[in-house]
Amino acid sequence: MSMDVNSRVTLKRIGKQLGISVTTVSRILNGHARRYRISKETEKSVVKLAAELKFVPSRLARGLRLNKTTTIGLVIPDISNPFFASIANGVTVEAHRNNYGVILCDSQDNVDMEIESLEVLFSRGIEGLLLCPVGQSCEHLKKFERSRFPIVLADRYFPQITIPYVASDNFAGARDATQYLIENGHRQIMCLQGLRNTSPNKDRVRGYEAALAAHSIPVNRDIMVGNSFNEQCGYSETRQLLENKQNFTAILAFSNLLMLGALRALSEAKLRIPDNLSMISFDDQPYMAHLSPPMTTIAQESSEIGQKAVRLLLERIQSPDKSTPEGVLLPTRLIVRESVKHLN
Repeated sequence: MSMDVNSRVTLKRIGKQLGISVTTVSRILNGHARRYRISKETEKSVVKLAAELKFVPSRLARGLRLNKTTTIGLVIPDISNPFFASIANGVTVEAHRNNYGVILCDSQDNVDMEIESLEVLFSRGIEGLLLCPVGQSCEHLKKFERSRFPIVLADRYFPQITIPYVASDNFAGARDATQYLIENGHRQIMCLQGLRNTSPNKDRVRGYEAALAAHSIPVNRDIMVGNSFNEQCGYSETRQLLENKQNFTAILAFSNLLMLGALRALSEAKLRIPDNLSMISFDDQPYMAHLSPPMTTIAQESSEIGQKAVRLLLERIQSPDKSTPEGVLLPTRLIVRESVKHLN
């Protein structure tokens, strides 16, 4: 038997034993005895019997009646990825600070799972939704443009739909990383990409190409490879370029997982960083400083992305008629360590 049914039965039982209405019992247990001028004797009797029966009110049932469950949904592509785990941490911290609970779903980097997760969350009566979208299509999200349901995207966004988002300034991050490599004498820079046609990847490619253009360095499409943010992509694409004897002196990896895959391929080829090749990776993580050598990175404020997204979502929940910013880009930081060699 569900909590809802148990609660209704218990309210009826309390009312029946005391000879009062279920409404009176409900008003007392919700703290409204004085508002409805219910006598103190009746209030004491109800509170005492409720304690004896170990009455547990249904927060969900009350929330649904008031259309306020103080719960938001969060869908992320991969909870095992430290970047998305950090976003989730920021979301839960900020939600708790505002007395909201969070229901977390992992879409496993699959659009069908993402759609299924949305259906599950709506069945739980969430008040708002935070989504780190996967894939390259936003068809299933267009209904949110037409509805007033509060939703905010995090990390990735779609220019063709007007849903508020919070993301990193990926263009500036990739531009700064490429600029740093160029300043250290590198002109043949391998661009190890993630899932193409997603906003982070497209913005990072633009930043990479902008830095090359600023130094009149032609883009070499032969060393722009990859189509996934995972470790296997980093490994297979790096290995393939090495086997084909492509000429490059540095690697810009678009994610920490791509970096790990590339490091495995380089290790198998007996190549060392930075002696043989230099590298910069997106997504600074605590272990980056402890690699050998410590990895130069583009740090994203992943936890702040989660916190800012929650604040934006709560604004939409609490003030649905108030205009909210269409998109917020948080700055990235270049953290220089020891993985880039200066070429004479």
